[in-house]
Amino acid sequence: MKKAALLLSLMLLIVPVFGCIGKETSETESPKEQELVVYTYDSFVSWGLANATIPKFEEKYGVKVKLITLGDAGEVLNRLILEKDNPRADVVIGIDNNLIAKAIESGVLEPFKPSNIDVVPQELIFDPTYHVVPFDYGFIAVVYRKDEVKNPPQSFEDLLKPEWSKSLIVEDPRTSSTGAAFLLWTIAVYGDPGYLYFWEKLKPNIYTITKGWDSGWEMWDKGEAPLFVSYATDPAYSAYAGGKEPNIGAIIFKEGGYPQIEGIGLVKGAKHKELAQKFIEFVLSEEFQKEIPLTNWMFPANKNAPLPEVFKYAVKPDKIVTLDPKEIEKNYSRWLEEWTKLMVEGKSADEIVKERG
Repeated sequence: MKKAALLLSLMLLIVPVFGCIGKETSETESPKEQELVVYTYDSFVSWGLANATIPKFEEKYGVKVKLITLGDAGEVLNRLILEKDNPRADVVIGIDNNLIAKAIESGVLEPFKPSNIDVVPQELIFDPTYHVVPFDYGFIAVVYRKDEVKNPPQSFEDLLKPEWSKSLIVEDPRTSSTGAAFLLWTIAVYGDPGYLYFWEKLKPNIYTITKGWDSGWEMWDKGEAPLFVSYATDPAYSAYAGGKEPNIGAIIFKEGGYPQIEGIGLVKGAKHKELAQKFIEFVLSEEFQKEIPLTNWMFPANKNAPLPEVFKYAVKPDKIVTLDPKEIEKNYSRWLEEWTKLMVEGKSADEIVKERG
């Protein structure tokens, strides 16, 4: 999960102190040093979670962890798929309950049940085969600034009103885990094919569709549009960054909240399999998990990890709407294809439904 007022200062800390983190590089490992390669999304690094936790693992096992950031979690998964026949990563962080069907279908993960999995509540286990295990969770929300937006939309139907024309920044579900979660939220609420008609009506109110969360946050933070598809923990971040009542508001629409559970998994064909398994167990430990709230701005998956005071501002839904993982697995590719036809190719919802035959 992510944010922006502290970004510059955090990056200044991260770059000189933790040089093995960053974008993909061509550097080679020392033959005497075992190196664990971890693929993850940008904000896992930029918001300090890696810097607060990874050195402890390196010191404990006398190894080097090389984190390679590849954009949003959807982009991370796409890279794993491209490298399927010659995997470079040992561990992947960020594949969530919305991407798990695609990940399993693609055959890029190997099942692994950590010895300390009992610290994770059963309701968070979104993959009973343990190709991926939860490491944090949150809820998708539409965020706004309280001093700029006095009457934010309270429902999906409100979001369709003309007063919100060109007001919403949303992420592309083909490349963004946040965007995928938002798409699946609309499917959970409107059903299939009802979601197509919702998106058709939403089109005029979309300011832009970004590749990932980070680029969308940057645009919203600069004031390019008043509404942004993000996370319900953003108000907690605002309170922490500003040291006062948060200026960021988060709306979980009254139709019900949609959870995003982020996971960590063992890459199939990992060169350092045993070390990767130890790393996954380390990520579930309280030592790691206690750092999640104030760095990744999500709820920790470990039920024993404490929450900071500012998390009283994090929003949770009165009710939850979800989709059966089997339904996602069966229909996810088609939903993405139909969304693309509607939002990118310009076909109408009626045309797409008729094409189904």
